[in-house]
Amino acid sequence: MELTATSNPVLPFRVGTFETIWEGLDYAARGETGCNFFSSRGAPARSLPYSEIRERALDLALRLSTLDLPRGSRFAIVAETSPHFLIFFYACQYVGLIPVPLPLSINLGGHDAHVARLRAMLAAAQPAAAVASRELLPTLAQAAAGLGARLIGTPEDFDALPAAGGALAPFNKDEPCYIQYSSGSTMDPKGVMVSQRAITTNARAIGRDGLRLRAGDRAASWLPLYHDMGLVGFCITPMLAQVSIDYLATSTFAVRPLTWLQLISERRCTIAFSPTFGYELCLRRAAKANAMNLDLSSWRVAGIGGEMIRPDVLEQFAAAFGPHGFDRRAFLPSYGLAEATLAVSFAPLGEGVVVDSVDRDKYEFTRRAVPVKSNGAAQRTRSFVACGSVLPEYAVEIRDDNGRTLPDRTIGRICIQGPSLMEGYYRNPAATRQMKLADGWLDTGDMGYAVGGTLFVTGRRKDMIICNGRNIWPQDLEWAVESLADVRTGSVAAFSVDDDDGDERVVIVVECYFAEPARQRALVQDISAIIHRTAGVHCEVMLVPARTLIFTSSGKLSRAAAKARYLNDGLRAIDVGIDATPAYGFDAEQRIAAAG
Repeated sequence: MELTATSNPVLPFRVGTFETIWEGLDYAARGETGCNFFSSRGAPARSLPYSEIRERALDLALRLSTLDLPRGSRFAIVAETSPHFLIFFYACQYVGLIPVPLPLSINLGGHDAHVARLRAMLAAAQPAAAVASRELLPTLAQAAAGLGARLIGTPEDFDALPAAGGALAPFNKDEPCYIQYSSGSTMDPKGVMVSQRAITTNARAIGRDGLRLRAGDRAASWLPLYHDMGLVGFCITPMLAQVSIDYLATSTFAVRPLTWLQLISERRCTIAFSPTFGYELCLRRAAKANAMNLDLSSWRVAGIGGEMIRPDVLEQFAAAFGPHGFDRRAFLPSYGLAEATLAVSFAPLGEGVVVDSVDRDKYEFTRRAVPVKSNGAAQRTRSFVACGSVLPEYAVEIRDDNGRTLPDRTIGRICIQGPSLMEGYYRNPAATRQMKLADGWLDTGDMGYAVGGTLFVTGRRKDMIICNGRNIWPQDLEWAVESLADVRTGSVAAFSVDDDDGDERVVIVVECYFAEPARQRALVQDISAIIHRTAGVHCEVMLVPARTLIFTSSGKLSRAAAKARYLNDGLRAIDVGIDATPAYGFDAEQRIAAAG
């Protein structure tokens, strides 16, 4: 099979100089680049030049127009990594319908949990029509039952609509583009209404200033297309710069992560992103890479985003794959969120990971990120990765709870301003008021600090544990527990609950993957000990069966869901025969499966 070209020999290279995404597709279709889909074994399965995507999208748009749906009606699309998603997404742009990408199975809570989440999204978006593959249509139909969609079908059903009498009505630069549902709350999903102006502005900043895209760049991605990093970063932005993309299904990456690296190697890809856990999953298979003859020397931008960045994992990845041509300077930490369309800040290209090591006691007790001294080996330290400076036309401030701007190295609320911020959540004014500030800035819900214009992210504000006057970040506790030999990556949730005296008690929920009672008891004791060594606090340890924890649509652990189930006695604890309460006051594949 002939794959799409890496560059266009005749068409001039343009980075995001379009006012709508359909104008960008019109331009990209004049060249030879496009999208390619690969099988679970990494073999080419389908090649789709931008010219064919446009041709098929225009044909479908004419057929959709015969449904006589009001302009701005929502069109739900189950976002499989397939040609059908791209064609339907762009067809909506040409006919004035707002696409709503829907996730595949987003957690391992079973079919009913997935249907409930889909139904919550559909009830919020109120789509006039919805599409899914033949395999997924029964689930979509069950979730949409009684919600008023005029037509729910397969791609073939919509392709069978008549084209005669249809008419195109593309969105203009001041109209919507799509609705992106956030990966947070399970039953109260928040839809970010992304405008044409927002997406083209952010994509231009990503391509021009963040990645410095150039002719000859080629992208590889396993990221889900219903998540902002996958949709904006590895679907729309490359198209607006006429860059070819090689796609691997998220589910394939979950099972065979080295296929992603094989794709980069064989197709000489230059740009690929992942949350930290994706690099970690590749690292766990590193021994098999020696037999694959990998050459990763073409990979100039190895982006990291989507969750807290772990410098230890990236260091280990660079060491393991350096012999295969990977350059650690390719690492590009970044920060973004769907409410800003996607990107807010990027680290400088070519500098790799820059780490700030701070005094753990000071940052826990005073919310000050005080750098450790060169002779401070005895100090308790915590390392944070620099997420770079904000993109041009954007601004970041670190503010306290009263809205006052904080000085450098003081941890506070990360607030942002820029041309691609959302106007609000779709039909959810209450949620909008929680994030939109009176002065027009956006409170991201994240905490962090700045140093000379460089942003450091420390965690989600709602997840912070406050215990005996200390500010403890749950990921510090989770990472410590995951370092134990009997604990799998991503199988730990840390949170706090109020005890009978009104004080906070730390709870550690850990999935257990073995049944020997003695080994389970030893694990509980080891967890208690490492939490005390790490944070100086006592905790309640609860072992639970495998696949108990719930993950968001982007593969992030939902601590809020774990806490809610704990408080409602919804967690089934394994009886280890010892008291796991304090005397005082999902593995990586699971997370990726949750994202696809």
